[in-house]
Formats: sequence, structure tokens, C-alpha cells
Amino acid sequence: MTASTSLPRQAAPPQPARRPPEDPRHKARRRALTLLIIVLLIGVPAGYLVISANQSRNSGKDKEDKYSATGLTAGWPSKVQRRLYQVNVPRPADRIASYETNNWKTSRLYVQFRTNPAGLDTFLQSMGERRDELKKGDIAVSARDRKVSGWTFGGSGSWYGLTHTQKNPAPTQDVVVNMSDPNFPMVYVVSRTVP
Repeated sequence: MTASTSLPRQAAPPQPARRPPEDPRHKARRRALTLLIIVLLIGVPAGYLVISANQSRNSGKDKEDKYSATGLTAGWPSKVQRRLYQVNVPRPADRIASYETNNWKTSRLYVQFRTNPAGLDTFLQSMGERRDELKKGDIAVSARDRKVSGWTFGGSGSWYGLTHTQKNPAPTQDVVVNMSDPNFPMVYVVSRTVP
């Protein structure tokens, strides 16, 4: 090969097409769109985290209040508690209050309510007991449980009681009934179970 024979010349790389200068309005729209995307990508998850944290904190406070309560709290025990401790509060009932304690050895549910004679019979039948099995003057709730619940069974009450014993892990219930107003007996129950 001689110097006279040369290789074909390569074409110069194409020049990039020049974009026309950006219109100020287009530039403002592009920046606004970029800002909106950044806000959505960062702001929405951050807002969700703040809302979630507040809900979680409030839920924790509610649980803390519930479990730090000492003594009876007005209101029905939960359905789970009623089923677990086999305390079937009859209807109609009022002046309902409950309190649950748990430790490694024994769990207890304290419940009080006022009902009518039919409600008392229904409650006792749910445990497999009858009204004539209540013994006059029998304060079946122990001194320890009276101290925990704040119940005092003295004074002008006409007190009747019984203990419904079952084999573990089924709960055992201590029942005291104030019959000073036979039309509206007041019932006090301590149901305890050994896990």
C-alpha cells in the first residue's frame, strides 16, 4: 500500500442540535412540577408517620390508663373476660364495675352489678348454682380480695354467699349477694383461675 491510497475519511461527528433557549414560563412550570414531586415523595410519607405516631401514642396512653387502674372501674367487663372467667352478667343489670388482676400464679376478675330476682337466678344458673344454695351470712369473698376490690360487707346488708369451685384451669367463683332490697339484689363476684 502506498501513501497515495488512503483510507476513506470518516465523517465528523454530528453536532448536537441546539435547543432553543427555555421559555421562562416553561422553566417555572418545570420547577413547580419538580417541587410538587419532591413534596409528594417526602411530605406524604412524613405526614403518615406523624399521624401514625400520634395514634400509637394515644393507644398506648389508653392502655396504660386501663392497666394502671387500681380498683373497680365502672362498665362491663369485656366479652373475653366474661367468657374466660365465666362471669355472665345478666340483663338487666346496672351499677356494673369490674377489675382484673394478673400475676404468674393466679388471675382474678372482680365484678359487681345490681340486677332483679330473675337476673340473679339467671346468673346463678349460668354457674350451675341455685338461689337456695346461697348461705345467709356467708361472706365468700376473702379478706385479701375485699382489700383489692375495696368492698366492705358489713353494716345493714342482708348478706348471702357461696363458692362455686371448679377444677383448674376452669375458674372458681366466690359470690356475695346483698339482699337488703330483694327486688334489686347487689352481686359481688371474684372469679379466679390458675393458668
